[in-house]
Amino acid sequence: MRILVFNAGSSSLKFGVFEGARGAGSETRQLLKGAFERFRDGACAFALEIDGVAEQGEAPHADLGAAIAAVPEVLAQHGIDGIEAIGHRIVHGGAEFATPVVLDAPTLSRIEALTPLAPLHNPANLHAVRLAQTVWPDLPQVGVFDTAFHLTNPPRVYSYAVPAAWREAGLRRFGFHGTSHKYVAERAAQALGQPLARLKIISVHLGNGASVCAINLGKSFESSMGLTALEGLVMGTRSGDVDPGAFGYLQRQLGLGIEEIEHALYHDSGLKGLTGSSDMRDVEDRAAAGDAAAQMAINLYAHRARKYIGAYAAGMGGVDAVVFTGGIGENSASMRRRICDGLDFMGLRLDFDRNQSVDLAGRAAPQIQSYGARVAVLVTETAEQLQIAREVAAHLSRPEAEVRPIPVAVSGRHVHLADDSLKALFGPEYALTIAKQLRQPGNWAAKERVTLVGPKGRLENVAILGPLRRRTQIEVSRTDSFALGIDAPVRDSGDLDGTPTVRLIGPNGQLDTDGLIVAARHVHMHPDDAQAMGLEDGQMVSVRIGQGERALTFGHTKIRIQPNAFTEMHIDTDEANASGIGADWVGEVIEMEAHLGA
Repeated sequence: MRILVFNAGSSSLKFGVFEGARGAGSETRQLLKGAFERFRDGACAFALEIDGVAEQGEAPHADLGAAIAAVPEVLAQHGIDGIEAIGHRIVHGGAEFATPVVLDAPTLSRIEALTPLAPLHNPANLHAVRLAQTVWPDLPQVGVFDTAFHLTNPPRVYSYAVPAAWREAGLRRFGFHGTSHKYVAERAAQALGQPLARLKIISVHLGNGASVCAINLGKSFESSMGLTALEGLVMGTRSGDVDPGAFGYLQRQLGLGIEEIEHALYHDSGLKGLTGSSDMRDVEDRAAAGDAAAQMAINLYAHRARKYIGAYAAGMGGVDAVVFTGGIGENSASMRRRICDGLDFMGLRLDFDRNQSVDLAGRAAPQIQSYGARVAVLVTETAEQLQIAREVAAHLSRPEAEVRPIPVAVSGRHVHLADDSLKALFGPEYALTIAKQLRQPGNWAAKERVTLVGPKGRLENVAILGPLRRRTQIEVSRTDSFALGIDAPVRDSGDLDGTPTVRLIGPNGQLDTDGLIVAARHVHMHPDDAQAMGLEDGQMVSVRIGQGERALTFGHTKIRIQPNAFTEMHIDTDEANASGIGADWVGEVIEMEAHLGA
């Protein structure tokens, strides 16, 4: 499938052509990379690369419309035809757009309503879409959203501690650079030879815009950018973290209005505000020549990044790899070294020679940590356009899926015991008594019960579900975890490494064991139903439950295909209580996310 990808700004147009087989996971190669930049005085700078050969010069295009209209001629000149779809980078999809979408008129209107969240970016993105629709009216135009990857962030991460009316008006953290962070995480997992779903990765995107993303077991857990692209790291012209009280202070002391302050934080701050230059190469040269302001700027830049890496390692309960990308992350060995120095305490150490001799040819992802270091450190080029092309191909290649009803089951607190735990709690020769068969074939509820004890309280008469498992797993609701006084993480069943310890008490003894989780919502699915609905094992979907005004949508629900499974969705007690879901409710899959694999 041949896809043309656009990344449009107010004064620039980047584009690329990619070719690959339809579907997710297939190899996609870049045929052409081009850019028109700095439209002014009836002309713009032009850059093109094809088969490793670069061309540069000036093109007679006065604006974005003229540049897009010129793209077919550029493609024809280089023998590229047969475009089957257009992919567009859309910066902000709000809380609504978790997956790629075909950009028809109603969808464009919904995206346009999000303009207040990204006033500098979304208007240019949408303008490019409408222009492209006039040039290629018969081709599907698909939007891929920078914010979508971060919609897996939990409420404690995306919420601001502000009045309810502000939060209800949409004030929350979103995060950006999601397409870059997603690509980098997948590339790092590939380079490490590990499934992404088993890794804790910190992606450090350092360019004119900069952000850090914690990627916990394949999902974005937190990103340094917030409601807007101002929060977080020091950037080329953006401030990064600033006390919001600065707005009132600057208004009182300097008489500045909100728009003046906001403009300065976006355009006159960061490296530019500290040194007068937004280019890190220039700042590093000046620092080496003794410029005190440049030296302080570099130290501040590195400190902020290092602080976020440490915080995210703590937030995820560990880290397997730190990955540097973006223009500065890829090219500045000294900045990588400054950021990593001081992180030895968490097992992260750079190798001097490997850090100095990074070669990124052929989309390489070399490791630069010291031999024997506990945390891997990688460097790789980001490839946002390539990732967009992959997601567009996967989205358009999905077959027409049959809609099938999915029964909904509310999962109360329960314990799955391993054999050694059963012996400790009930005695060495004890066998559980089956009280009731469950809908999932081979699963049953036992007559016996146990007690859970935490630092704050205890939960009595907790059900035991059989059969026995290789490892003891305790599933509770979020409210239960507060009653126990333990922060139980939201995890997939069986994903128990690094989970909290809780005390189990039985009639014959007690034990302290890890394995305490809040089970992530999921759908047990029979292979026949999965095939009919076009779903894969491990895929994340959105499920709509109920009809009309009472309909609710549950995003980021994992499909678990098992032989002989009874197809049903499992949600925990808190979700059911908050949503008013009871017996006999059913749902249906309404949206499928790009499959990351297991």
